[in-house]
Amino acid sequence: MENNLDVLNYQELIKKYSWILERDHNCILSPDSDGLLCGLFMSNYLNWKIVGFYDGKILIKDKKIDLNECIFLDMEIFRDFIRSAGHHIVLYSQRAIPELWTNLNQCIQPNLLRGYYGQTHFKNKYPLAMIHLLIGILDNQEKINIETESICPLLFTDGTFKNLFNYPENCLSWLHYLGADRKSSALHKIFFNECYTITSLMIALKELFKVISQDDYSDKIKISTREGKIDGLQKDNSYFRFDDNTWLKTENFLKYLSAKTKWNYIQDKWTKSDFDVFQFTKKSNKARVGIFRQILSENPLSMAQTSGNLIEYTIDPHNIFKNI
Repeated sequence: MENNLDVLNYQELIKKYSWILERDHNCILSPDSDGLLCGLFMSNYLNWKIVGFYDGKILIKDKKIDLNECIFLDMEIFRDFIRSAGHHIVLYSQRAIPELWTNLNQCIQPNLLRGYYGQTHFKNKYPLAMIHLLIGILDNQEKINIETESICPLLFTDGTFKNLFNYPENCLSWLHYLGADRKSSALHKIFFNECYTITSLMIALKELFKVISQDDYSDKIKISTREGKIDGLQKDNSYFRFDDNTWLKTENFLKYLSAKTKWNYIQDKWTKSDFDVFQFTKKSNKARVGIFRQILSENPLSMAQTSGNLIEYTIDPHNIFKNI
């Protein structure tokens, strides 16, 4: 794909990753508000089904589904035959690009599209959420309507509203890259709208924070503990399901998002039981060229540079994609 650092060529992206606009796929999400928005969006527009979640320590998926056929949203899966879409910094240095870097050939990754890597470009990394990129892509196939009430949750997710004010120059660069400064773009209403003053946005965010602080709402699905043990799930015969409290909080938040965005929450599109569960080893190490090469030699399942001097990565001792 031709690399243009200034403006994203959506048609070239869609040509290379045509699966992103195909209907009826099964997907696995990150268990946070960005992942939930992605699932709500893709199930509404393309009839995708949400069959599992992955948080870097635990992966759960519908027992009936072939993991190799799933598309992973809001994360990068470091396997050349797995389709994924994420927005982390995954390449530390251009001096440490091994042959197996083709493992990300099926990954839609904005930082890689712009040639950004952590050693030099960490401060220029993608500052928005995965849902914003998905809206930009699908808006090239059909007109995506952005409800005024959806703007607040779409700015809340992944701390986007914080980045807009903390890193305005970088955010404006990326908004131009995504075409959000064009009035014809669906992203324009989110980021260049005249609906919110700073004060009115603060009031809207205050109301959103009030919602998610309630005991029966949660903008994150907790599927693992800090130590990597299973959480929020309970054994049901040979498989797992969300415990009642976890799913109640998740479903209430999905219904809240659906009411704001007008993206239909379709219960049958969201798997909540009969899960296979896989546990992984999550590690972290300093962000250095030699250490990055060492990390890649371990063939991580996923990885991300989470700060200027730290890389987090997941090792799969089960080789799950080969064992399905």
